[in-house]
Parts: sequence; structure tokens; C-alpha cells
Amino acid sequence: MSPMTSVLAHTESSGNEAFADDVVIGCRDLQRRFGSGETAVDALRSVSLGVARGELVAIMGPSGSGKSTLMHLLAGLDRPSGGSVTIAGVDPAKLKDTQLTKLRRQHVGFIFQSFNLLPTLSAEENVTLPLDLSGERVDRAWIDELLESVGLSDRRKHRPAELSGGQQQRVAVARAIVHRPSVLFADEPTGNLDSQSGADVLALIRHAVDTYGQTTIMVTHDQRAAAVANRVVYLADGTIVGEIDQSAMDNVAAAIKGAVK
Repeated sequence: MSPMTSVLAHTESSGNEAFADDVVIGCRDLQRRFGSGETAVDALRSVSLGVARGELVAIMGPSGSGKSTLMHLLAGLDRPSGGSVTIAGVDPAKLKDTQLTKLRRQHVGFIFQSFNLLPTLSAEENVTLPLDLSGERVDRAWIDELLESVGLSDRRKHRPAELSGGQQQRVAVARAIVHRPSVLFADEPTGNLDSQSGADVLALIRHAVDTYGQTTIMVTHDQRAAAVANRVVYLADGTIVGEIDQSAMDNVAAAIKGAVK
């Protein structure tokens, strides 16, 4: 079963819907309502989505479409009003706060629009911070490989203030994947960057998917994300209104190229 054509699999033995074996993170009939009564706002309405291992999915749509709400629910940062979420086979809504913190620490990585680096730490120290906080051993060879992959081997001792915006976001990319999370969330990762730096960060995210098999969900307005994603999911008014996979995008690109010859 291709992850591009189906996000849910049917379990014959129980007669109930279940996620396919290769789905790392997903949601079913996900709903989120804010407020109550006449003032209630449905930010998400019956969204079902599955992301396979080693897949990069870009979630796009206009402001207010529900992109950020969906990301927060998938990452276990918020609880749904209805439906369910599964992260690495676990429903975060069923966990206590300490268990949920552990789940996110082990299985979730984040890249933020605003970098969120600690200003008093060097680039290398920011990268290893998740390992330090969880008490994990720092694999020096792995850290060296990560810093090399993001092009910052020669800037590893520099603090964020001594780095450009693009370099800071590259540190953030390395920090997000240093603990090899089950899923990486990238929240508008190019939003604060110039065109070239943004393209570089998108290429790094794609590299993490291709080289490390990093399952990734990217929420973005950046149209260039479609060029690096395996699949683009479009949201509007809290629901999925369209989806296109890489093969279809390649066909569109080929058609455009042929038309301009």
C-alpha cells in the first residue's frame, strides 16, 4: 500500500479502522473546537491523515485554515475536541502529563520559525541540548556528522548572536534531529529567512529525510516546499481540501517545462 495514495488501512480482524504499519504519526476524524455555544469556532473539522516512515509532508493553506492547530494536536501540544492522534503507536490524549512530556522528548523534534536557540550556548551546545536534558550520552561522531551536514563545522563554538539567521536555523535543524525523533515538525521554518537561506534550510530538511529517513511534517506558506515534499496537503476552513503527491508534482513541472519550449 503506497503512503501517497492511502493514509489509513482497514483491519479485517476487528472490523475497525487502524493505521497502516508504516505510518509513524497520524490522526483520525480529528476535531478541535474553541469556545462554546454561538461563539464556538471549529478550527479543525474531521481531519484524517497518516504520515509514513521517511516521508516529508508539507501542510499548506491560507492563514486561519487550521495548519498550526493541526500541528499542535499531532505533536501532543494540545488535546483534540474529538477524534484521535497516534504518535509512534501511542495516543497522547491517554497519557498523563509526565508521560506525555517523555513521549515528546523521545519521539518529537521541532524546528521553529524564530529559531529558539539559547543565546548563552554555542552552536554545538544548542545542538546537544536535547541529549543533555534527557541525560543521554553524546555521540561525538554523530554530532560531528550533523554539524558537517548543516555546514557549521567551523562555527560550532560561535553563539547565536555571532551567526546569521540562516546559520541559526541550520543549528535548529541539527538540534531537532540530534535525538533521532520518530517525527520532526517544522513550523514555518523559512518564515524569518531571506530567499537563499530559506532554500538552504528546505534542502537540509530534505537531506534529513533522504539520508536519515527522518519522517517530517512541515507547516508552511512557502510555495517552494512543494518542490521538496513527498506530499502536499492543503487545508482550508479546518478541513483537508486537496492533496498532491510528488509524482503528480513532477508531471506538472514536466508539463510546464514542455509548454515553454
